[in-house]
Amino acid sequence: MIASMSESKANGKSASSVSEVERSLHAVQDWIEKHDYRGYEPFDGLSSWARPLMAGNLFAERLLMQLIRQSPVNLRPVFGISPKDSTKGRGYMARGYLILYQTTKRQEYLDQAVACLKWLDEHKAARFKNHSWSNHFDFVSRGGGYTKDDPIIVWTVLIGHAYVDAFEITKQPWYLEIAESACNWIMALPREKTSAGTCLSYIASHQSSIHNSNMLGAALLARTARHDGNKEYFAVARSAMEYSCSRQLPDGAWWYGEAEKYQWVDNFHTGYNLDSLKYYVESVSDGEFKTQLEKGLQYYKKTFFEPDGCPRYYNVKKYPVDIQCSAQAIDTLAEFSDDHPDCLDLALKVAHWTIHNMQDRAGYFYYRQYPMMKAKTPMLHWGQATMFKALALLLQKLSVKNRKVDGASTAIGTEGAPAFAASAQGRAG
Repeated sequence: MIASMSESKANGKSASSVSEVERSLHAVQDWIEKHDYRGYEPFDGLSSWARPLMAGNLFAERLLMQLIRQSPVNLRPVFGISPKDSTKGRGYMARGYLILYQTTKRQEYLDQAVACLKWLDEHKAARFKNHSWSNHFDFVSRGGGYTKDDPIIVWTVLIGHAYVDAFEITKQPWYLEIAESACNWIMALPREKTSAGTCLSYIASHQSSIHNSNMLGAALLARTARHDGNKEYFAVARSAMEYSCSRQLPDGAWWYGEAEKYQWVDNFHTGYNLDSLKYYVESVSDGEFKTQLEKGLQYYKKTFFEPDGCPRYYNVKKYPVDIQCSAQAIDTLAEFSDDHPDCLDLALKVAHWTIHNMQDRAGYFYYRQYPMMKAKTPMLHWGQATMFKALALLLQKLSVKNRKVDGASTAIGTEGAPAFAASAQGRAG
């Protein structure tokens, strides 16, 4: 009797958690679709009418961009900045739709994913023959700058993964061809060659060595090569992973970059590194770098989360609590949950905290939380699309867990999922 009551409580808690995640997912999906996949972004400040007043001075442009980025009040309407399309946002939405299609087998999700992927094909960077993607605004930072016409490896890889996802689900060769085109763009990037591996450049115009972008590039190369057998992709991917894994810090962390100005450790870039290394390890057969992967995951779990599930931004301080850290944490932890069940519990805790502290009643997620206030500006890819994909993956992992516990899903899935299937059908109608 006691065991039965305990199991009943556990199942009730699980169903409640699924319902909360599902409601949050549909709320943010509705918000994104009602806004036609357009929104603000943290770094869109140079789209302002005020930029010409900076007279081309990079420091002044950085100040303008950071003023608009860091302000807890949304200054964009005052500065003439309008919501814009987001290539990376569409990539995340495509991946989220594909996950929902896998989970529910509902055709409308596949149709929405395909629409996003076709849009992305039509909006690749015009400067290059091969597929790559850029922002819809110019950008400057302490590391330099690039224009809206300059694609970067981070955007290209995270979108490229959506095409690999689509190929794995549908087996249609067009998706793999787009992923291969993106890989060919990566193969043409500058590289820093060292005695311990080679670092893929962040951008095409000059060498810029950053760990997360290097590992992201290696991941897409290896994941694509797993399907087409391209040995050159594998070789470059291995060398890139050697570069970053040989420079992993003793505690399991990675600097953002090796240059002194880049020596910080943060939450969501660490998540990128772990996801990328996991893709690589799964794409090769020799198990190389698996030790570094496990070490990095343990560091991540013990460093970046408060007891209540609130994600910390840096390894040394909590604030600002950033929605990108929440989204990437949920995503990364859910990805690792098959082999590390405790990751699913932590992902759910992060999701619960984020939904209750950073989601508006209108459905969108706030940008940041500071000690005394919140920056509530709704960004597009930074928070909405990333949370959509992360919550979709979390929901899928919860459905698998429920099927294992109950013998058949009681809250979500394709066969025993009245709650999720009904809500999906209602939204579609």
